[in-house]
Amino acid sequence: MMSLTPITVEGHQVLAIEVKLPKTNLLVVSTSKGYIMCGALDIQLLNEKLADREIIAGRAVGVRNIEQLLEAPLESVTKAAEKLGIKAGMKGKDAIKRMI
Repeated sequence: MMSLTPITVEGHQVLAIEVKLPKTNLLVVSTSKGYIMCGALDIQLLNEKLADREIIAGRAVGVRNIEQLLEAPLESVTKAAEKLGIKAGMKGKDAIKRMI
């Protein structure tokens, strides 16, 4: 099952995406510039193999729902995200604010 839900962060609408899979969920909060995602996101791949795309993204681990994803500290971020001032340890919702 998959759900796409508009949510509001700092007065701006962003998209929350949840994909329920056997024994896990994929969680994403996306803006027009970038996104944060659960531990399934491969930051190393984005930084190395897709570096020319300058993907703005952050990864939080151990989250089970969208609310946790927004509150969790990011475990890692892409180099393109760092250019926006997004850093590992920053809460997901604070990273989203910088992507708006």
